[in-house]
Amino acid sequence: MSLPEQLLLSDLLLRQVRCDQGLERGSGVLAWMHPPVHRLLGWASRPSAFAQRRLVWRLDQLRGLGEQEVFVKGEPAETDAATLERLPTLIDAALTGADDVPLGLVADAAVDLRSGRILHYLVARSDPRLPGSSRWRLSPDRIVDQQPGRVFTALRGLDDLPVARASVRQQLLRRSRRWKEQVQEVGGRVEERLEGWLEEPPWPEAFREEIPWPQRERDPEPDPRDRYDRDPYPDERYANDRAEPDPLEDWPEEEEPEPTPEPPPQEPAPRRDRYRGREPHHADDPWI
Repeated sequence: MSLPEQLLLSDLLLRQVRCDQGLERGSGVLAWMHPPVHRLLGWASRPSAFAQRRLVWRLDQLRGLGEQEVFVKGEPAETDAATLERLPTLIDAALTGADDVPLGLVADAAVDLRSGRILHYLVARSDPRLPGSSRWRLSPDRIVDQQPGRVFTALRGLDDLPVARASVRQQLLRRSRRWKEQVQEVGGRVEERLEGWLEEPPWPEAFREEIPWPQRERDPEPDPRDRYDRDPYPDERYANDRAEPDPLEDWPEEEEPEPTPEPPPQEPAPRRDRYRGREPHHADDPWI
């Protein structure tokens, strides 16, 4: 089973140790390292939850990695928990920056499995046991000094370090900052184009020198029979058209007949009185 070139120390400690005899030797509890040279020498496992006995494994005993197990070869060195607590380590040490400003905690380390050299440390701003928290990458050459439980650097803040793993909050802040920059960039481009449109006239220079429409002289109406530019036969088309006389010039005009006077309307004959048997008179009362 092949090993990866580098591995996080936390991934090594979380797996159960299984020896070449097929026995489970417990999960990892502590890293065995040499802080002055930033090198990992091995790790310790806890075979029993109630016993104080600890098993220490060298890094060169590592033979393979499974999903939940790590395979080793050879016998471990036995020790107790009190002895392991006196071993120097930089894991869970407080990280301080310039002017002794606390920046966070050293939570993890990336290790080269062939040589045991620590490539970089992972720094957490708050409790590293919180899930989804951010991690910043701290290279060993940026460490100025170290003491048991403390690591000194010349950093002004964690923002001076590259982000190895961003939390949900950091991802949202980064995306919102990126969107804000994109909106500002697009707004600046639109503003520049708008200013250019306002400075340039909406019509060409030739149009501004033209005479206004009310002051122009009206052109005479063209003759529809005049030649036009794209006529392929200008001479043959109207050669005999202008010489022909107008057939309606010598046509006699018709005289309109005079209207005859109409006779005056006749008055209706007086109606005969059927009751009295005589002709009606104008003096008679129509109600009698």
